[in-house]
Parts: sequence; structure tokens; C-alpha cells
Amino acid sequence: MSLIALLLACPYRLDAQLISLKTVPVAAGDQFMLFPSRNVGMAGVGIALNDTVLDPFINPAKGSRVREAHVFAAPVYYNVSEHSGRGTTLSAGAAFPGRWFGSGTVALQQLKRGDHFFGPVPLWDGVLPPDALAARSATNKYGFLSLGTHLPGEWAVAASGFFADLNAVDGVEHLYAMASAIQQSGDVEDLRLGVTKSLARGGTLEVLALHHRFDVRHDVTYVDWVLVDSTTWEWERQVRTEVNFDKTDTWGGHLGYQQPVGDNGWRAGGILTGNWKSHPKIPNYEIMNIPRDPGNSIAFELGVGIAKAAGPTTFGIDVVYQPGSSDTWALAEATVETASGDSIQAGEKTVENEFSFSNAMVNIGVTREIGPAALQLGLSLRSYDYHLDQWDHVAEESRRQDEQWVEWVPSWGVRVRLGDLEIRYAGRVTTGTGRSGVAWDGVVAERAMDFSAANDILLAPSGPLTLQDVTVLTHQFSLSIPMR
Repeated sequence: MSLIALLLACPYRLDAQLISLKTVPVAAGDQFMLFPSRNVGMAGVGIALNDTVLDPFINPAKGSRVREAHVFAAPVYYNVSEHSGRGTTLSAGAAFPGRWFGSGTVALQQLKRGDHFFGPVPLWDGVLPPDALAARSATNKYGFLSLGTHLPGEWAVAASGFFADLNAVDGVEHLYAMASAIQQSGDVEDLRLGVTKSLARGGTLEVLALHHRFDVRHDVTYVDWVLVDSTTWEWERQVRTEVNFDKTDTWGGHLGYQQPVGDNGWRAGGILTGNWKSHPKIPNYEIMNIPRDPGNSIAFELGVGIAKAAGPTTFGIDVVYQPGSSDTWALAEATVETASGDSIQAGEKTVENEFSFSNAMVNIGVTREIGPAALQLGLSLRSYDYHLDQWDHVAEESRRQDEQWVEWVPSWGVRVRLGDLEIRYAGRVTTGTGRSGVAWDGVVAERAMDFSAANDILLAPSGPLTLQDVTVLTHQFSLSIPMR
């Protein structure tokens, strides 16, 4: 599957209620880390621990808990090792409390591609020199707006919209390893309606409904060398362009609950999330073994968390299980004869893929306050496990494939309050992913997005996966200033 469906599969981004499904261990850059967070340095722990800075962007109704109007800025920089790409984002916004509450954010982003890529805009005969500006850099724009109100009985309701104008999705160029040029264009829309309820004894309940649309076009240029004269060994360069579409529509629902446990600072929480995804078109990436047309997916997330605040120390653990399934297929464009002599008519399925996912995630984090500062450490472990059944109705053959891998993400952070100004820094390193290929030909298919802009990469590998390790190093700075 591809989405590189907006907002990646990390627990502290806008796609926190967008469940990511992927079948190759791509190293996803942090393209969609757009919003500030208090907990990102402690692995984004959040089931039983509130993140008063980030929460209003995940569930807009949580903006009811903002106590003071403030403006903020949150620059982010990430780099993928082995000269595989990097990105820089500057976002700024404001949040305000009251009977009517809300927030707004705008962000501008520059992505730079890996050194081995030749560029996305075909000129002259279809190829750009590797040092051309258009070949090395792309700009994306993002916007977020939310508005809500308090209701009688400790209820709050709010709606939000997230929009992105994309000229590049991080890592897509590596999924077309043999291309000489790729031009991307598209957009993302994410609409949410949230409700929160304050319960007795400090408990809270939240409900969220969302619709997420990801729609990007890939114009992929290839240069082929064709032998035109075998006696003189004369070769001719021919340029061809393929158009691929990456489209996914996601409908989702989310329930969350928190409750104090005893009187010694412990809290417990639970979440239940469901996503139904429709894939009208999935790109024909080079690592898969058959073209793919439509598909559908369903995924669930069940999680529990505990947290404790004891004096200057806050500790939290999240444990999440993510089962899911996906069906993708290819359709015959004309009548096709099968191996036994039967016929498959135009519009009927030639290949079917059935994926069964059993993913899991554990986040552990701690914060220690020291005077006006707070230090954070965290560790996230993400386990991916899936089974593929594939039926080739043309060759009248079937095959099975099992794949699994683990990603380790250590994180760290510091917060400092200087009068009314709060300054935050957080960093993290993602390991266990990289440039994926298949054992029989080593085709590269590196980083793609996880997204708000959630991260689904659903493709049927043509053989056992291989992995060339890379790491993603991310730094986020943010500051908040009250409006008084």
C-alpha cells in the first residue's frame, strides 16, 4: 500500500489516530512533525499522560484545556544517513482559551533529496543535471485551524481541518530506484470532529471522528538505452514517462479514557481506534512484482498506559497492539489467457494480495524537573509483522511470504522556563529501517512517508526483503510566549 497517507506512524504527530500499515521497512523521515510537544522527548508517551501542548492538534476538543492564550514557533530539522535526504520545517501558530477556543498553525517546509537522485522535473530530453536546483529541493506548505466551544455538563466539542500542498513526499524517489526524474504534486486533507468530557475524580473521556484524504501524482521519467545497430553497436537513448497516482481515503474513529488510580499520583488510560481505508489507486513501485490497482484496508489499535507524577519526576508507559488486514489486486485491461487456457476478461482480477498484520509498539519515558528546567529520556520500540498470501490467476500459481522487523527509537529532550517564555528541545534517532530491496535483484525502495499525512506502504514484494540500514536523526525546537 502506499499512502504515504499523511502524518506518519508516530504516536506524537497529527496522525496519532491514523494507523500506519507498511510492508517494507522504509526509513521514514519526519516530514510531518509539524506541531510542538511536551512529551516527544519521552517517546511521545500519551495514553495515561496528557500533552497539553500537542493534544489540541490531535483532538481539537482538547483545546478546551488550554489555560492561557499564547503564540508558538516550532522549527524542525531531520537528516537521513548515507546522504539519503533531509528536511527543514518552520511552523508558527497561536492558541486561545475561552468559551470559544481554538488554534491555528501555518508551516513552510523544504525537502532536499538524497545525493544519488537526479531530479523531479524533466527538461530538454527528460533529464536534469544532478546539481540543478529543481532536482535537489522541493517546498511544501501546510495549514491547520480548529474551533470549539464548552458545553454544559463539563463537555467540549470542536472541529479542525489540516491541509497540505505537496510538491514532494519524503523518500518517494527511492521507491523508483531506476528513474532519472520524478515530479510530484498533490494535496492532503484531514478533517476531525472531537468531543471531551470531564468525569468525576479527575477522569476524562474523549471521542474523535476523522476523514483523511491523500492524493498525489507521480510523473516518473526513465531513460532507456536501445541497441539500434548490432553491427556498429550503435545505441539510442529513449526517454519515457509513466504517470502513477497515490490515493487513499481514510475514515476513522477513536475512544480514549483516563482515570486516576489511588491518591499517590498514578493514572491509567486506554484507547481504542479503528481505521477503514480505501485505496482507489496504488503506485506501481519498482520493488513489487505486479502492478496494483484498487485495494481496501482495515486496521485497529488497542492500547493501555500507566503514568505517575511523584514530585519532580513523571514516568509513563504505553503498550499498543495494532492488528489489521489489507486486500489489493490488479485488473486485466484486456482479455488474458491463463496457463490452463481459460480466459480472464477485461476488468477482472489477475492478481490478488491478502495481507494480515500483527504490529505492536511500546513507549517508555521519564521527565525530571530540576529548578526551572526539565530533562527527558524515552525509548520507543515498534514491531512490524505481516503475512502475505498472493494468487496469480494468470499463471495459476500462489505463494506465501512472512516478514517482520523491529524499529528502535531512543529520544531525549529538555524544557526551560525563563519567566513567561518556555523553550523546548527534543531529539530522536530512528534505527532498524533503511533502504529496502528484494533478495533476488536488490532493487532499492528506501524511505516513504508514514502520515497526517499517515504512512501506509502496501506493496507486495517480489521476494524476501533485504535491508541496507540507515538512521534518521531529528531535532525539534519550540518556544511558547503568552499573549498578555
